[in-house]
Amino acid sequence: MKRLSGFALALLIVIPLCAAPALAAEPKGILKKVLQRGVLHCGVNGKLSGFGFLDPEGRMTGFDIDICRAVAAALFDDPEKIRYTPLSAPQRFTALQSGEIDLLSRNTTWTISRDSRVGLDFAPVVFYDGQGMMVMSDLGVARIDELDGATICVQTGTTTEKNLTDYFRNRGLSYEPVVTQDYETSVNAFLKGRCDAFTTDRSGLLATKVKYPALADALILDEVMSKEPLAPAVVQGDSQWHDLVSWVIYGLIEAEELGVTSANVAQKRESTDLNIRRLLGVEDTFGEDLGVTNDFIYRIIRHVGNYGEIYDRHLGRNSPFNLPRGLNDLWTRGGLMYAPPLR
Repeated sequence: MKRLSGFALALLIVIPLCAAPALAAEPKGILKKVLQRGVLHCGVNGKLSGFGFLDPEGRMTGFDIDICRAVAAALFDDPEKIRYTPLSAPQRFTALQSGEIDLLSRNTTWTISRDSRVGLDFAPVVFYDGQGMMVMSDLGVARIDELDGATICVQTGTTTEKNLTDYFRNRGLSYEPVVTQDYETSVNAFLKGRCDAFTTDRSGLLATKVKYPALADALILDEVMSKEPLAPAVVQGDSQWHDLVSWVIYGLIEAEELGVTSANVAQKRESTDLNIRRLLGVEDTFGEDLGVTNDFIYRIIRHVGNYGEIYDRHLGRNSPFNLPRGLNDLWTRGGLMYAPPLR
């Protein structure tokens, strides 16, 4: 009998091991803690119309709130199993680092310093924005360079504050900052005439203009001062939790691309399209690989809807803002929303 070489013997050992199916992931770290607790702790804004605020019935609502709801739906098949913690800009990162919250979904810009020095891991971008400037129409200003020497209201602890400094310095312009601790204080200072202009993300300016009748004649200037990719964040170092939150968001985007909505998701489970069957957990074991059930995206769409439904409900055509999708449209329609394959 011919003896096998060491190389051939190694192949016999390795190949079966490589071909063996992967075991389902065991929940650990933050995922295990949240599942055992039975409630997701989500840090939100609480005061920004369209993104995170209390409605007249006292319920937290908005675009960022629905991201929290999508994660809760994936975990518990119940989008209401959430404890919301309203946070100011200076509070938000400490709350995440200390474990007070599991997920930060609060109009937060993804930057290199936050990804490294601050110790956050960002999930996929959920809203592409840019900083803008608002002035009252009677100021007679049409461009930012006409604000040389102006007083400008800006919120501390934000990229907005740093962008303002950079934008004016790069153009040789001067300004006097009126720095506030939170969004509402900034708006009220602007309304009372303590500053000539108010700056924040352009979506925030639009939300402010809609919320406050006294700003009906205010102007949002045309210039976009920065890139503001807004994304949820988790604490750095827990890859399983980061992966799950990321694929919740990718699931929202992929569902819109495949035409799966809250209205047809039950019917779509019977589809013969393999992409849809994988998305909804009928085929393969992607949910188990992440430490949750295979139908986690089905749960999300059934309770919360796809990305387009969330956008339209809070910011788009079914909202008071009617904000065009623009960069936040699907890649198939000229936007940047693009999910990796479910394979």
